Amino acid sequence: MPGDAPSRDGRPCVLIVEDSYMLLELLVTLCEQHGIATLTASSGEAALMLLREHGGRIDWLLTDIRLPGLVDGWSVAEAYRQIQPHRPVIYSSTTANLRHPAVPGSIFVTKPYVIADILRLARMMGSEMEATRRLSA
Repeated sequence: MPGDAPSRDGRPCVLIVEDSYMLLELLVTLCEQHGIATLTASSGEAALMLLREHGGRIDWLLTDIRLPGLVDGWSVAEAYRQIQPHRPVIYSSTTANLRHPAVPGSIFVTKPYVIADILRLARMMGSEMEATRRLSA
């Protein structure tokens, strides 16, 4: 089933953390159509479990900021960056009110957004971060 396990066939993999089931399913479908493998979580706690299990294989993170439970998108992004310090993080929310500092090298998009734009952003951010990492190595 899409969204259950990271790809082992060389495709990039995204962790999508979104509590709206309909939006989550749409994101998974569109990512898969663009050749991107997906892992999905509908809460911050579930996302942290996936990061512990598959964090090394996740190429970028798309997370809603407001999530049910005690773990929000900010915390998910911080945990992801501990595992993948040079990979793209895209935050999303219906409000543009950012009262929490984002992880370095991340971007924020306000819902509703165009999913094709999210995919382009992730690819662009991944390319730029990889180039920066190589230059500093």
